Amino acid sequence: MGHIDIAAVSFVLPDGRPLLDEVTFRVAEGKTTALIGQNGAGKTTLLRIIRGELAPRSGVVTIDGGLGVMDQFIGHGDADQTVHDLLIAVAPARVGAAARELEDAEAAIIEHDDLDTQMRYAAALADYAEAGGYEYETVWDTCTVAALGIPFARARYRDLGTLSGGEQKRLALEALLRGPDQVLLLDEPDNYLDVPGKRWLEERLRETPKTVLLVSHDRELLARAADRIVTLEAGGAGSTAWVHGGGFGTYHAAREDRMARLDELRRRWDEQHAKLIRFVADMKAKAAASDEFASRYRAAQTRLRRFEEAGPPEERPPAQDLDLRLRGARTGKRAVVAERLELVGLMQPFDLDVWFGDRVAVLGSNGSGKSHFLRLLARGGTDPDGLLGHVTEVGAALEPVAHTGRAVLGARVTPGWFAQTHRHPEYTGRSLLDVLHRGDDRRPGMPRDAASSALDRYGLVRQAEQTFDSLSGGQQARFQVLLLELSGATLLLLDEPTDNLDLVSAEALEDALRRFEGTVLAVTHDRWFARSFDRFIVFGSDGRVVESDEPVWDEKRVARARG
Repeated sequence: MGHIDIAAVSFVLPDGRPLLDEVTFRVAEGKTTALIGQNGAGKTTLLRIIRGELAPRSGVVTIDGGLGVMDQFIGHGDADQTVHDLLIAVAPARVGAAARELEDAEAAIIEHDDLDTQMRYAAALADYAEAGGYEYETVWDTCTVAALGIPFARARYRDLGTLSGGEQKRLALEALLRGPDQVLLLDEPDNYLDVPGKRWLEERLRETPKTVLLVSHDRELLARAADRIVTLEAGGAGSTAWVHGGGFGTYHAAREDRMARLDELRRRWDEQHAKLIRFVADMKAKAAASDEFASRYRAAQTRLRRFEEAGPPEERPPAQDLDLRLRGARTGKRAVVAERLELVGLMQPFDLDVWFGDRVAVLGSNGSGKSHFLRLLARGGTDPDGLLGHVTEVGAALEPVAHTGRAVLGARVTPGWFAQTHRHPEYTGRSLLDVLHRGDDRRPGMPRDAASSALDRYGLVRQAEQTFDSLSGGQQARFQVLLLELSGATLLLLDEPTDNLDLVSAEALEDALRRFEGTVLAVTHDRWFARSFDRFIVFGSDGRVVESDEPVWDEKRVARARG
């Protein structure tokens, strides 16, 4: 069993901005601790410090026990990654290193079969066996069967791109929870998971004897699985940590009490400060009139100086102030029409009418084709008409979706795409100001001051000069929503938009969607977010697409041949 101790950890960004300010807390042995906070508060950076990827400016991190790590965007790396590569990435360090060396040695001997490569290959085989690689493959076999329904031997060389984001996450979580590491760092482990997957994760976290530190904003998962809540609270000198010793059920009441206590302490400090200033002024006046008050005047000055040097009590964390202004516009009455639409290899033919103003949640298990359906619409449907606004630069860059039947967008329907994986190669290496300033085919460029104002409304003005790929997942999500606002989209196609958003940002998005004049289709596994929708389209495990009056969360993996 293990634990994590974080003691007075501070961190400064490369541009000189403080990010973490003496963060201190303990992850107790065998407990699941949730780390929450607004987007950009430093949660992912803190996890990188704990795992040793970044060095803090000050402070110490102590870990007792083997450490297993799951990144926020695990599985979304190189295009040629396989299932084996994913499993290696979350394996114990020694097993992972031996497996990578064995793969390299195998590749070398295929290209040059000489004595040196043969000796290297033999040594790699021995190291892999000594590290326990062959025994660990039995764990991987259990994981692939549980997550994918096929044994490791068949799944080993499968391209990760053939798996949904949820299947990749489930596979990584199976490996970590079944592995030997006693301490786990999980960055947004619930992202991409369908609701049965989230329920499975909640149960496993409650059952596991491992020590777990996870970052999540899923309120139901927090309520069901977290023993303690650590909040990173952003401030001028960097984020500090506040620890709530109970679960999420008592979190909000405890936080309100904390805010009230901080307000009261600051009020008392201000009152005492004002009294001391008045007392010093009185003593100064009396000392000027009589020398017998000189010593008392000096004592009053000393008391005031020491009081001010001690400083005021902890400041109340500033509240997030987000102003998302998704506008939209009137379109034809029928926004989307699907006729005998079949997603090849995914869903059976179905018909669907989506009307202007509809709020449609697309539900179902991972791998059922929900994201493919939205991507087809984002590309403009079956027969996109550029004159009617169906073709956008973002949509044209998306991969085609194999289908039969028709999916047609209505008049003046302009699709706006929110990518679940946040993959936007066109923004890589570009600052947020640059993206806004240059514009694109659907979005005019903006002057620098207007761009800064827009970023400020989304809580991103401090990140204006940062590149898109350097942002946190939540910041990338907010920036995607801002681009939707500026694009003039009248049909919002949102693929898991709340996955990386903090609680305040998710509520702001929900508000903005209520005010949006247009049509919304959203793939979601967020049980709270889904309550704001009025129609539910379910991609069933039997391959059929049906409409439901209420959210349906118990669909299992789609029954289809897997290889």
